[in-house]
Parts: sequence; structure tokens; C-alpha cells
Amino acid sequence: MSNDRLSMLLAEYADLEKRMEDPSIHADQALVRRVGRRFAELAPLYAANAELEAAREDLVAAKELAAEDPAFAGEVEAVAATLPALEAKLGEMLIPRDPSDAKDVIIEIKAGEGGQESALFAGDLLRMYTRYAERRGWVIEVIDSQESDLGGVKDISVAVKTKGVPEGGNGVWSRMKWEGGVHRVQRVPVTESQGRIHTSAAGVLVLPEAEEVDVQIEPGDLRIDVYRSSGPGGQSVNTTDSAVRITHLPTGTVVSCQNEKSQLQNKESAMRILRSRLLVAAQEAANAAASDSRKAQVRTVDRSERVRTYNFPQNRITDHRIGYTAYNLDLVLGGELDGVLDALAEADRAARLAGDTELNRRQ
Repeated sequence: MSNDRLSMLLAEYADLEKRMEDPSIHADQALVRRVGRRFAELAPLYAANAELEAAREDLVAAKELAAEDPAFAGEVEAVAATLPALEAKLGEMLIPRDPSDAKDVIIEIKAGEGGQESALFAGDLLRMYTRYAERRGWVIEVIDSQESDLGGVKDISVAVKTKGVPEGGNGVWSRMKWEGGVHRVQRVPVTESQGRIHTSAAGVLVLPEAEEVDVQIEPGDLRIDVYRSSGPGGQSVNTTDSAVRITHLPTGTVVSCQNEKSQLQNKESAMRILRSRLLVAAQEAANAAASDSRKAQVRTVDRSERVRTYNFPQNRITDHRIGYTAYNLDLVLGGELDGVLDALAEADRAARLAGDTELNRRQ
């Protein structure tokens, strides 16, 4: 257990507590939200440390009593037995966590190989995430979307947000960060007349939503083009050039938005996505430069990686990264995602613990 890290985090908690009590902070609601999220993130650590310190004080008191009266020896043993679990709990909290865990997210879903069937499956994934968000009490906002001819989704970007400050600093990212990658479906498409099972896929990208303070973008680094919005089949749905395409010249990142009726609204939506993509790129670069023990073990935002298969004939869902299989596909598509997400979270927790142990062994 790192005493230096513990002292640093407890000092940060005390500083945040003072800032939360300062009336002047409420003039900036974005700042209030950031400070409140970090405060909520550190609150469990503060409580765990207080519980451990109280147990240690109880042990000292029990030893003093036992020195005067041997009848209290059992009390010493009972209190001492609680310390290892409390120390382990606090030690786990001190392992560096994902810095984006408290953030909201932007989810992008794109139809892949498989034509209309892929677009229909992308729509199924959108409904699955929407229903899961509703179960969690999150808010869904469509940023940009392109529908397919049969009611599916070619390409859609949605923001998913918590209401207020998330408990324990665990925002949407802490649950949804493992969803990025290729999601494969095996089923009989509605367009298949002979009942043959087809395999198609859709790509999912999950980005922690970046605030302006997270990413600095110079106006001179942007090329902004405008064009007319188009709907299913490519027909124009707007008589004005309201759609916006932003190119970040230093990285070549391109974002397009056409969902809103005004250029300004579409530009703001595109900038939200651009900031989040640049934040992830910076984090991935930092991870690549870090030691192996500091790299994310399960998380991926690589759409080229096949992460999950949805097999309709067997009602089966399989997550290939951790070997998770369940036969409740109908329930999962209805928004009951906690089973697979809990398994992914536990795999990540085990990997972080193993990484921390390896790091401590090397030091």
C-alpha cells in the first residue's frame, strides 16, 4: 500500500471538500460538476481509510485493556482479525483507476458488412443500449444519425449521461467502456426468403465525452466544410447547407454531423465528437508509452476487434475477450446487460490487481 499516494489523495479530498463549500464555485456549473464528480470518486477511499484508522485505534485500546485485564485478550484477537480485509480493501482502491471512469460517453454505432441486415442489427444494438440506459436512469441524446431504408441504422452517434453526480464517481464510461469493437450477429435476416442463417456485423465505438478543458483545439487546426443533409437512399432532406464536416488537420480526424437543422447546432455536435475522439487518441498514446502494467487490460476502442457474437438460433451471447457465454440473448437485447458487463468489470479488476502486484514486485 502506498502511503504517499494515500496521503496525496486524502489531501486532494480535503481540498475538494473546501471547494465544494465555497459559494463562489456555483457561478460555474461546469466546474461544480467536475469538482463534484472527483469528490464523489474519492469519497469511498476516504470512508475506507477512516474505517481502517478506527479499527486500528480500537486495536490499540483493546491491547491496553488486555494488559490490565487478560479477559480482554479475545477482544484483541477479534479486532486484529478485521484489519487484513480493511487493508486489502483500501489497497485495492489505491490502484490507479481509469481516469475517465466518472465521465459520460458518446457511443457511435456503424453498420458494417452485411448490407441492410447489418444496418438492422446496428439498430438492434442502439435499442439495447437505450434500454440499458433507461434501466440505469441515464439520459440518451441523439447527436447525429443516418437511417437505412428498412428502418435500420447506417451510422449514429448518441451521448449517454448520468443525472447529476454519479455515486462513487462511477459514470457511464465505467460501465460502457468495454463495448467498443466489432459486434457480430448470426441469424436469419428479414430479407432472407429461404431461411438461411447469415452472419453480419456492426462496429461500436465508445468515447468518454471530453469537456473543453480536457482537450485544447486551435481554431487554425480545423477545416470546416458545409453541405446539404441527406436521408435514406441519399436523397436530400434539406434545401440549405446545414450539414457540417470538420477536419482536424494535425491528426486527420474527420467528423460529420447533419442531424440538426442549423449549421451552428451541427458544428457544436461535431465538436463534441471531435473533442472526445482527440481525448481518446491522447489517452491511447499515453497508454502506449506507459509500462505494460499500466496499460488497459480489457478495454478497447478498436472497431477492428471482434468482441462479441449474438447468435439468435441458440439465443446465445458470447464475449470473446473473457470467454463469457450466456443463453439469454433475448433479455440482453432487451437491455439486461449487467451480466456481461459485470463479468468484464471483474476481469478488468483482476487484471489491474495482477498488474499492480507485478509492478510492486519489480520495484
